[in-house]
Amino acid sequence: MTIRPGRDADAAGFIRLIGDCWAEFPGCILDVDGEVPELRALASYFGNAGGALWAAEAGGALVGMVATRPLRSDDAYEICKMYVARDQRGTGLAHRLIETAEAHARAAGARRLVLWTDTRFDAAHRFYEKRGYVRQGAIRILDDLSKSLEFRYAKPAAGLVVEALDAAAAASAERRLSEILIACVAVGASVSYLRPLAPEVARGVWRKAAADVAGSRRVLLGAWLEGALVGTVQLDLDMPQNQPHRAALAMLLVDPAARRRGVARALLRRAEQAAQRLRRPLLVLDTRAGDVAEPLYRSLGWQEAGRIPGFALDAAGTEQDAVFFWKRV
Repeated sequence: MTIRPGRDADAAGFIRLIGDCWAEFPGCILDVDGEVPELRALASYFGNAGGALWAAEAGGALVGMVATRPLRSDDAYEICKMYVARDQRGTGLAHRLIETAEAHARAAGARRLVLWTDTRFDAAHRFYEKRGYVRQGAIRILDDLSKSLEFRYAKPAAGLVVEALDAAAAASAERRLSEILIACVAVGASVSYLRPLAPEVARGVWRKAAADVAGSRRVLLGAWLEGALVGTVQLDLDMPQNQPHRAALAMLLVDPAARRRGVARALLRRAEQAAQRLRRPLLVLDTRAGDVAEPLYRSLGWQEAGRIPGFALDAAGTEQDAVFFWKRV
């Protein structure tokens, strides 16, 4: 397998690859000269836009492609023309291709990565979500023969970035957040779940969170590290009528592979900022006594309110004490 810069001379191979991929979906019509004439000289098209194009070859055949180009605002780059032949899916080629495009965009100074994908391409959605992309903005309607509707996906390109997820973004992050939750439970995270945590249970946690975000009952934050979604925290806003000034911090999770890199601290600080903006100056949380996050809470000014012995059971059925913290922001 070889990934190399794409050339205008690859036009026939690109057209065949895209046509084969579109043919998998009823109603997708590839009209090259009428709607995408740039396919006749695609390397020049992206080169003139300040971008780049790559082709993947196997056995002399073109089996994959991807491109990227700068956008006019927000120091963003768009990932474009991402296609992999059916017999090459599951081999890792798709990851290699998109990693090539993302690396190029980062080297060019991109702070954000954006892509559009047809609403019919479910497998592509799962792939992008696994790569840390989340839904953003409205669906795009194209006036084309295929009657295309497209989702916009985006993510921070580099560094450590914490962002709030709206309902659409939360729903699209469900799979990745479930992976993080399962991994954290497996190493003994102080959350209300026991290992082994079933994937369907984890998915249900995030479906409810997305619904609460849509209903303005919850703030959901995600943390990206070098383009990978690695952490999350929530602010529960659904408080009693006489406590409109309060919120509960919950589900502080960081992928075990990304710990000790400042992710949890960044999530907590952003959660406190969100509470300030929402005029929720009193925050509370609880954690298992001795949990690894306890020193972090104290270092950020959280005050211990008290302890309840035997508050919860661990995976072995042993009673564990809980510590309750509060903070004014």
